[in-house]
Amino acid sequence: MTQDLAPSVRDAAAPAARRPEGWWRSAVIYQVYVRSFADSDGDGIGDLRGIRERLPHLASLGVDAVWLTPFYASPQADGGYDVADYRAVDPLFGDLSDADDLVREAHRLGLRVIVDIVPNHTSDRHVWFQAALADRAGGTARERYHFRPGKGAAGELPPNDWESVFGGPAWTRTVGPDGTPGEWYLHLFAPEQPDLNWDNPEVREEFDSVLRFWLDLGVDGFRIDVAHGMVKAPGLPDIGRKEQAKLIGAQVLPFFDQDGVHEIHRSWRRLLDSYEGERIGVAEAWAPTSERLALYVRPDELHQAFNFQFLTCAWGAGAMRTVIDESLAATCSVGAPTTWVLSNHDVVRHTTRYGGGERGLNRARAAALLMLALPGSAYVYQGEELGLPEVVELPDEVRQDPAFFRGDGQDGTRDGCRVPLPWSGEEAPYGFGPGGSWLPQPAEWRGLSAEAQSGDPRSTLELYRSALALRHELPGLGDGEMTWLEAPEGVLAFSRPGFVCTLNTGEAEAELPVPGRPVLATAALEFTGGTVRVPADSCVWWAV
Repeated sequence: MTQDLAPSVRDAAAPAARRPEGWWRSAVIYQVYVRSFADSDGDGIGDLRGIRERLPHLASLGVDAVWLTPFYASPQADGGYDVADYRAVDPLFGDLSDADDLVREAHRLGLRVIVDIVPNHTSDRHVWFQAALADRAGGTARERYHFRPGKGAAGELPPNDWESVFGGPAWTRTVGPDGTPGEWYLHLFAPEQPDLNWDNPEVREEFDSVLRFWLDLGVDGFRIDVAHGMVKAPGLPDIGRKEQAKLIGAQVLPFFDQDGVHEIHRSWRRLLDSYEGERIGVAEAWAPTSERLALYVRPDELHQAFNFQFLTCAWGAGAMRTVIDESLAATCSVGAPTTWVLSNHDVVRHTTRYGGGERGLNRARAAALLMLALPGSAYVYQGEELGLPEVVELPDEVRQDPAFFRGDGQDGTRDGCRVPLPWSGEEAPYGFGPGGSWLPQPAEWRGLSAEAQSGDPRSTLELYRSALALRHELPGLGDGEMTWLEAPEGVLAFSRPGFVCTLNTGEAEAELPVPGRPVLATAALEFTGGTVRVPADSCVWWAV
């Protein structure tokens, strides 16, 4: 007997109430890349009002919170991660009243709001950096950043051998008013993103004030960009080898994952705890091991840290089980929930990473059910609920990723996962806004729009809606325990209270004992007596 467990189509509704523990421990958080989500004014760039108008989509999807990438005043040298004013909304995205309206509407729909904070660096247009450039060498305005004299007979060489994540030296030399070369300043990312000096008390006081500004407006927490990078090793020592820091990597480096960052995060935790409503801090931290990553979520530090080991894990039962075990063991050791994420605005979409085409989509759908069944919290990157692939054929003239223009750095393909979303219609921009879109959308996306998939029980959108609804309904999902079950090679099987998940990563179908009543599957199942044949690259949820 063959059974097709395509998800049922559910009515739009706000997420159900969560369990009584801290909401973040089980939350599914949806990442909005602001400029690519929805455009309200026709300039081709997403904005805050566009997000507010599309919040019903997120409520019907069943997520618990939305995380917004930076919308602050910025020259946009790196998609808003170069902030010129942390208390102002960039006119590209609206104004402060739009931010206030968005937060209030999200709360009305039962959604919490997390905003990005960028504390490792500012824009080179920030008033502090402009004052630093105008100051003399050794002046107090320069103490907020890392200014150093160069090496060599005339200071013509960088102060050390550090390299930018985006490629090339991590130092740029200043030029004085008279045109003579001066000191160098540190930028671990683009030259337009000078690194702040967190040994300076003014820096710490300013960011305390910035956090309070947005908490007072009503946001529910912060995703902390480069949370592992704010403190540098004393003396800024050479690395001693040519090594390009990766955007998501596990290298041991003197400018990442220094122990001093934890004191900063402890002070921020105290600030967050002083507000009502369980406000949270989420670390974007790259650490060499799961154990080092767990230090960021000790009881007196941040609430969550992104699990990049899971994101970068290869498709396969063995590799996935190892990462899951290591992740759970590390966070359990400090009493924190584990987070799971498959894609974000900095990596190739997992539909494409898993092989692309039908195979990649099948694996992406199966991985989504795996992720949502694991203990802890999960992150969904905009468009993955539509099964969007990476856009790999963008013309060079439309690219905006700063790494693309520095050939010795990252591969420069981050634009491919940032192409604006398709909402409806048969032609671009597919309902993204009344005008065009800042990056071109492929013609084949007409069949992947939210409108095209809504109501289709076999669509990826309805799979996500059903999975998220079941995640709220089944008491065994969310935070808690899990137990591995015996399974054939290539298959992962685990149980949770009243629930079993089976994932077949193999090349062929797998025959398994029927563990219970199937409630959701990414492919049709074939039952024979007490066994079930689970197709390759598929996942099944069972109620026990």
